Amino acid sequence: MLIDCGATSLTALKAAAIEPNEIQCVLLTHLHGDHFGGLPFLVLDGQFRRRELPLTVAGPPGTRERTEAALELMFPGSTRAHRRFRLDFIELEDGTPTSVGPALVTAFAVEQPDTPASALRVQYARRVLAYTGDTAWTDTLIELARGADLLIAEAYFFEREVPFHLDYRTLRAHQDQLDCGRIILTHMSPDMLDRQGESEFDCAFDGMIVDL
Repeated sequence: MLIDCGATSLTALKAAAIEPNEIQCVLLTHLHGDHFGGLPFLVLDGQFRRRELPLTVAGPPGTRERTEAALELMFPGSTRAHRRFRLDFIELEDGTPTSVGPALVTAFAVEQPDTPASALRVQYARRVLAYTGDTAWTDTLIELARGADLLIAEAYFFEREVPFHLDYRTLRAHQDQLDCGRIILTHMSPDMLDRQGESEFDCAFDGMIVDL
């Protein structure tokens, strides 16, 4: 299962020796290019390399339409081309647990401009992963994190507040409200990367493996 699929995700998967054709499901938090713009490459790579395993894409309302529009924009005619694998779409409704592949996924509405957007809570077996996606602070994140084994949180800047995004200082101020086993920061700008040594939370890096 892949959570978000930015424009460089296919390259990153191959660099990490993860076979893209073995990914069964992609979960999308929202429909901005740095979070879903890699889907056309993932789909086309599957077509060119004879993928047979079905691929399910689950995201906010409009996911199918935006994905197919992106496919046609970048690879005209690709939505009509024959595929050996089935491409399915699931729209995640706010607050409704939905089965996606082997996991139970619950979307929590957050705010992003010009796209429906969600934070995601993913339950697999007895483990729960929560992911903020892109959003400014909202008390919805308290419910999202409650009882999760791991919260992956955006920290775009260290202390600068910008619209629709989280920063480390804000997360730190709300730490006592985030009832989860562990917090890992991601989606970091150069400012945050330069100051990650000051963070009380772990910071993600390419190839990071976390045992839950």
